Amino acid sequence: MLGRPPLSPPLAWARPCACVTFGPGAESGRAGHPAPVPRRTGPPPARLSQPGSRPPPLEPGLPASAVVSDPPLAQRAQTLGSRPLAQAGFLGRPRIAWAREGPYLGSTMFPRPLTPLAAPNGAESLGRALRRPPLGRTRAGLGGPPLLLPSMLMFAVIVASSGLLLMIERGILAEMKPLPLHPPNREGAAWRGAVRRSGGLSLDAGDSDLQVRQDVRNRTLRAVCGQPGMPRDPWDLPVGQRRTLLRHILVSDRYRFLYCYVPKVACSNWKRVLKVLAGVLDSVDVRLKMDHRSDLVFLADLRPEEIRYRLQHYFKFLFVRDPLERLLSAYRNKFGEIREYQQRYGAEIVRRYRAGAGPSPAGDDVTFPEFLRYLVDEDPERMNEHWMPVYNLCQPCAVHYDFVGSYERLEADANQVLEWVRAPPQVRFPARQAWYRPASPENLHYHLCSTPRALLQDVLPKYILDFSLFAYPLPNVTREACHQ
Repeated sequence: MLGRPPLSPPLAWARPCACVTFGPGAESGRAGHPAPVPRRTGPPPARLSQPGSRPPPLEPGLPASAVVSDPPLAQRAQTLGSRPLAQAGFLGRPRIAWAREGPYLGSTMFPRPLTPLAAPNGAESLGRALRRPPLGRTRAGLGGPPLLLPSMLMFAVIVASSGLLLMIERGILAEMKPLPLHPPNREGAAWRGAVRRSGGLSLDAGDSDLQVRQDVRNRTLRAVCGQPGMPRDPWDLPVGQRRTLLRHILVSDRYRFLYCYVPKVACSNWKRVLKVLAGVLDSVDVRLKMDHRSDLVFLADLRPEEIRYRLQHYFKFLFVRDPLERLLSAYRNKFGEIREYQQRYGAEIVRRYRAGAGPSPAGDDVTFPEFLRYLVDEDPERMNEHWMPVYNLCQPCAVHYDFVGSYERLEADANQVLEWVRAPPQVRFPARQAWYRPASPENLHYHLCSTPRALLQDVLPKYILDFSLFAYPLPNVTREACHQ
């Protein structure tokens, strides 16, 4: 018969308040006889229930009765024999390895159980706590070692918590985004493959002019928006400014882009393009009266989490124009052709700024200087969108646009955007109508030279951010320039 496994050195498993040991003195129990209890000379060990007492030091070879200071427990320890500690009513017991000849403590110990062996001062005494019936098979009347279900459950909780912490640390949960309102039917877009490490878009090598203009605008935007106090995110804006911004950003979920429309910068044609891409119109050449609200999705229509998703993942662009040229275009269109604007704004402008005006002017003969005086007294955040500064409409510092097109190169820039978003080949940007006469630089120069210079100096601060952000030069209205 194989020999008995060698005994490991005397082991002890204990909390600071109670100890149970097995050593050579317990070997007689392997033959089925109780181990003799040697008497310990010297003063009796202090009871663990006394305040400030410490357990006696362990000595090799002493049985459990010589260490456990509670007399009832000592008597029970003498009768352990070959019985496992679980059947003796011990809680907080070490795992006992079994051999043919009886119990012995192997070299492997399981983690300490969660049940304490001793309670704090004022709590239940040690002896009473140790006499609780153990959880597991003994409570159900079954033999054998106890079940470790609580420990297994705790182990599972620890593993799950560790995995969750690891996911948070690696940023996996932070990257989880809500699904778009209308998920796209294709993966990615061409513009993503063209994004360079510097954050811009990779343009065709032959289009050096567009490349230079974009580089200048990108550097200018970074320089101006990097100033203290400039917004970094749409959610940094006041509620009114954020509402204006979200109401001017159009959404194409199918082609994954956002377009901030600026009135008097070809926004009607861009809205036609969006309706064609959405399947509402068959062609951009349909010359019906443009409905600027129906069949269009605005960022303001979405929930905050959907807005954040699109601002982070969609291609974003806008088109800009010389600020004063845009003002002249709005003036000629709204006060020269549209009766509603003449009655709502024109009549009020005439009453305010024209000497000798009657009580009810028609408002159809507003002059350009009168219009500029009206703008000087207006708060930019409360202006009509047709002459509100682009900065207030689209917030180019709070929204990081991927492309800023210009009205001066409208057709080329617009078709470049359609190529980036992978629009169908048959969808092209509408050509300018033959009858349309836009405000030209020559017309602008004429009107500016007819305007008092002091009035221009009052108007320019309202639009100075538009000049600075988009690299437009300030007008030259010197006497020499106006007489050329």
